[in-house]
Amino acid sequence: MRKVYLCGQTMNGIYSALYDAWKSSRDEEAGIAFTDTVEHQLFCEYVEVVEDRRKGVAVDKLIRDHLGEKAYWDIYHALLSEDAKRADAVFHVLQDARAVKDSKRIMEHLTNPAVGKVFELKRRVANEAHLFLEFIRFRELEGGVMFSEISPRNRVLTCFGDHFGNRFPLENWMIYDKTHKEALLHRARAPWILISGEELDEELTKRVTEREKEFACLWRGFFQAIAIEERRNPSCQRTHLPLHFRKDMLEFDDMGGVEVF
Repeated sequence: MRKVYLCGQTMNGIYSALYDAWKSSRDEEAGIAFTDTVEHQLFCEYVEVVEDRRKGVAVDKLIRDHLGEKAYWDIYHALLSEDAKRADAVFHVLQDARAVKDSKRIMEHLTNPAVGKVFELKRRVANEAHLFLEFIRFRELEGGVMFSEISPRNRVLTCFGDHFGNRFPLENWMIYDKTHKEALLHRARAPWILISGEELDEELTKRVTEREKEFACLWRGFFQAIAIEERRNPSCQRTHLPLHFRKDMLEFDDMGGVEVF
């Protein structure tokens, strides 16, 4: 009977499921599913996974030691996606790597369904994170905190934590993920941290400084001033700046999503 390990969708929950599945069913037909999205099937035994940070550390070391750093980061980014099969695909990559002469080259075997799945998910997450590097906008709140909110499809916050940490090392800033209710926090001269499960006080995020209001007005005015009506091309604009990102950008704030450039 096929065993299916049920876990939460946090990174620690997934790593704990990988640990239990690897420890008990590495040589068997098994899989991993999420407790809140699983569709129960006949002839399957479902096992509830208990989250444990020590399990996560063990799996982290296993992947780095036997699959290498490149595969480790491919797997990490794949697990940030919202695909319901991501954990199951990673488990099968671990299983199939045992049959490869050099397990550190497992991610080169793209004809393998599990490897191909992980590679595609990694690319999807990396592409979205790259776009947010261009489209994230900060506003200065009362108290001097730089604040931004985004609506990503995948859990991409940790993908650009180092980028903004290096770019604004002397600033207090926060990037809030409205989709997954997570936030990236950075205190001046300190490393960034990720927090989850905290509700955002929307009233506080609307209290911007007078300087912020002035610059926001100038910024929107600049985009309107450089627009050439005769050369408007909405289709081309959407290619370079998809509608999905516009609702969180200053250039379109209070403009109803109207193109201004």
